[in-house]
Amino acid sequence: MFCTRPCIRAALRAAAHTHGRQALPTFCALRRLKTTPPSSSDALAAPLLDGAPKEYSPKIQQLVSDIAGLTLLEVSDLNELLKKTLNIQDVGMMPMGSMATAAQPAAQAAEEEALPVKEKTHFTVKLTELQAADKVKLIKEVKNCIQGLNLVQAKKLVESLPQEIRANVSKAEAEKLKAALEAAGGTVVLE
Repeated sequence: MFCTRPCIRAALRAAAHTHGRQALPTFCALRRLKTTPPSSSDALAAPLLDGAPKEYSPKIQQLVSDIAGLTLLEVSDLNELLKKTLNIQDVGMMPMGSMATAAQPAAQAAEEEALPVKEKTHFTVKLTELQAADKVKLIKEVKNCIQGLNLVQAKKLVESLPQEIRANVSKAEAEKLKAALEAAGGTVVLE
């Protein structure tokens, strides 16, 4: 038992008062302190030695056995109730070290695969290049593809490539325009 001088003085005074005598010799007071049975509140837990198994109270052991017997849904409900009762907010787990860098791309790839790929329904038909030998045929085809366009306007459009021919057209119509313009000697991109 390690104690400071004030602690020993206080213990001696307390021992003297409990036995009804104000002035007890120091030796006698110390003997009475050592012979008094310790109460449960005075007992301190001894520090655990390295490698020694920790002993848990029966209450804790009972809780562990009860929780181990729960189903996953019951554990989920217990988790939710404990969070509400203890006012604990949901916080994502912090990635640790190199595991985080390896886990993030894998998780992102799994999310991308899980999401259904949306089929594009509207396209923009863009003329990017032309073959010089087929310039006249391409100008006539561009004039036919764009309503209200005369030959001079179609020629200016073809000479200043890349140009948008039509925007927000259906897939079938975009494929039809692409086939017609490529047959006339142009290079078409659908966006």
